[in-house]
Amino acid sequence: MVTSSDTVQPVEKWHLTSYRVVGTFIPTGWYSMPIATETQHDSKTKLLDAALYVIRAKGYSAARVEDVCEAAGLTKGSFFHHFSSKEELALAAAEHFSAIADDIFSSAPYRSLADPLDRILGYVDFRKAILQGELPEYTCLLGTMVQETYQTHPMIRKACDRCIGAHAATLVPDIERAVQKYGIRGDWTVESLAYYTQAVIQGAFILAKAQHSSEVATACLDHLRQYLVLLFAHPLTSQPA
Repeated sequence: MVTSSDTVQPVEKWHLTSYRVVGTFIPTGWYSMPIATETQHDSKTKLLDAALYVIRAKGYSAARVEDVCEAAGLTKGSFFHHFSSKEELALAAAEHFSAIADDIFSSAPYRSLADPLDRILGYVDFRKAILQGELPEYTCLLGTMVQETYQTHPMIRKACDRCIGAHAATLVPDIERAVQKYGIRGDWTVESLAYYTQAVIQGAFILAKAQHSSEVATACLDHLRQYLVLLFAHPLTSQPA
């Protein structure tokens, strides 16, 4: 378990090939893939990458500016050149995390599958495959922050809600196509099913933290996959009474 006295390791990089992680131990995990931009300063990117790990390892409240600077290999002067406060860093980190996730999931192997249901199930399989490494490497920055800040930092809560909602929305087109293809009718919406997948994933991360193991998260995703298979295999059971 990481405490405030632990030394945070510097950021390195790795990549995904098929459904397997290729590379060495990387503290910032699969959400550390760099986003190449012409406008974002290199030191700012280092601070954002460091924040992804530090906040997931220690929590928002316990994470200090000094911890982020140490992980990034930069000074506090550099930090305050880019961010006026830890909250401003958190807001930027939420968007950074979301942008990285967009890049990873939009180019994931399951996106090339022809059947929309296969793509939905492939999404769950992909989520399961990236449950690798230490907890801060695969758990969600957004879920971590919002659990702590939903009442005390409304701007962070809103940013987390926006980013989680945006990711859920990426599943909606495939769910809509699968509903049409498999003749699903019911009293639920495609949006609610997309959010349900996120509820299971976020809950799985909480249980993984509680048990300090990814095994329970893997089991939750297995159940989510089976639920989706049954939902689309037996459309009549989805009809309202």
